[in-house]
Amino acid sequence: MESNAPVPGPTVRPRRLRTTPALRRMVAETSLEARQLVLPVFVREGIDEPVAISSMPGVVQHTRSSLLAAVTEAAELGLGGVMLFGIPAQKDAVGSGATDPGGILNLAITDVVAEVGDALTVMSDLCLDEFTDHGHCGLLTPDGRVDNDRTLAVYAEMAQVQADAGVDMVGASGMMDGQVAVIRAALDRADHTDVSILAYSAKYASAFYGPFREAVDSALQGDRRTYQQDGANAVEGVREALLDVAEGADLVMVKPALAYLDVLRRVRDAVDVPVAAYNISGEYAMVEAAAANGWIDREPAILETLTSIRRAGADVVLTYWATEAARLLAR
Repeated sequence: MESNAPVPGPTVRPRRLRTTPALRRMVAETSLEARQLVLPVFVREGIDEPVAISSMPGVVQHTRSSLLAAVTEAAELGLGGVMLFGIPAQKDAVGSGATDPGGILNLAITDVVAEVGDALTVMSDLCLDEFTDHGHCGLLTPDGRVDNDRTLAVYAEMAQVQADAGVDMVGASGMMDGQVAVIRAALDRADHTDVSILAYSAKYASAFYGPFREAVDSALQGDRRTYQQDGANAVEGVREALLDVAEGADLVMVKPALAYLDVLRRVRDAVDVPVAAYNISGEYAMVEAAAANGWIDREPAILETLTSIRRAGADVVLTYWATEAARLLAR
């Protein structure tokens, strides 16, 4: 039997708040702003021109000169900071270039601080993997294992040298047990009490790091599963973050970002310091490759990706799209 009775419409209509761009903007729960973004940059010793990184379209290994142009642009766009990675001309078993005041990373720190001053937070990677000929984040024992405690002594020296070079914040990324406490003590002993520590607390052994290894000319032998975290573990990620806060970390990091958004949320809920997340090389490369093939709309995908990381709880996002995202947000 047919009925001519009108179908009652819903009383509650969430779509009302999506009617116009201005209304959507007004009620947005999550913001994405240039000040929340950090640009990772690579500087390579012994080159005269920037060198393109094939697996990361648009990203290069900088010369000391081209690095200054990149950080000046970052400052002009209002980014929160830059994270510096150094690539030495020579690598050895103990990563001696990392503790050399005349090493490429330490020179780059001084260059960048002189160029941008307080306009950017100047951050530096505090790890040995870019400097060792075996590609691991620490010193090795005779049987090839990473020696946690001997590595800590090198990290302490690295921290002091980077602070002497003028860095604002060191990125403790090696995943050695006790690294934050050792780095904090070394900085304080050297009267660098104002230099802060970003602890890569929940750093997972991930399949998405491949392009980064090209970016730093890594010669990794084996894998890092004995010191980076197992991707099956989320509670462990929170535990690592809490340990780092107790040891004096000023910020904590979850890395990678996209495959670990649940860990990011858990860490954000557990700690009382700012939380960072690293939108890593493989995540960047996937979007770029899909866009190059016409499978996705590139610019909206970039902003959606970064917003998802913010929505999951990141106060700070390290991303190779930082400068481009800042331009898109300014439109």
